Amino acid sequence: MMMITSKDNATVKQLHKWVADPRARRKDGVLVAEGLRLCEDALQSGARPILAAVTPAFAAANAAVTAALAAASDAAVTVSDDVMRRLTDTATPQGVVCVCRRPAYGDLPSSAGRFVVLEGVADPANVGAVARTAEALGLTGLLLCGGCEAYSPKALRASMGALLRLPVYEAPVEQALARLHSLSVTTYAAVVRGAERSLTDCRFSPASAVVIGNEANGLTAATAAACTLRASIPMAGRAESLNAAAAAALFMWEMVRSEVKA
Repeated sequence: MMMITSKDNATVKQLHKWVADPRARRKDGVLVAEGLRLCEDALQSGARPILAAVTPAFAAANAAVTAALAAASDAAVTVSDDVMRRLTDTATPQGVVCVCRRPAYGDLPSSAGRFVVLEGVADPANVGAVARTAEALGLTGLLLCGGCEAYSPKALRASMGALLRLPVYEAPVEQALARLHSLSVTTYAAVVRGAERSLTDCRFSPASAVVIGNEANGLTAATAAACTLRASIPMAGRAESLNAAAAAALFMWEMVRSEVKA
């Protein structure tokens, strides 16, 4: 593999753009996997790497993974430690990063199932945590609305690779809810106030979706009103609400253990 030591190299500049700029990732339809675990997950999940970069130290310590990345990628390069630090957003890079094509699931699901819908969830760590729980509990897919991004390096790390395996759809929330309702999926708005039902009183069918809002403001009024039902989590303490990922986890757990439609 070609060795690159200059931060001004054209390949390095393109890699840095994909790492740093979500608009570039979206425009080019790529995701950036950083670190040994995520790069291995990308290969095992059938993602198509278009560019891989490793440091000499990583290549020496992980010859099999390096060879697999080089064989699977359209291009593979070796970079210096200084260059690698420019290509990652972690404090202590592991020495490997790969850029892959995003999975092509389409904008909206085509069949019913159990889904989680995120509206305006701003922290990529929350997006990743929700995806990790959704995959662990066997949900059908994740719908992202209102500016959520699934494929940032931070979201991918928080998901522990789940975002490489869980079907992810991206659409305006109005379209997402309309499609789910057309598939006879019951949608539950997670709200703090104005709930018609407590989460503990909901009985989710196999065709259900929970809709989770922004960390600071929750769901917009229009989105909450557009859902089939509004439900809240019983709170015994003084906290008014839970973190978005925690709230989503509680709803998803109730979804998968319920068998009778509300």
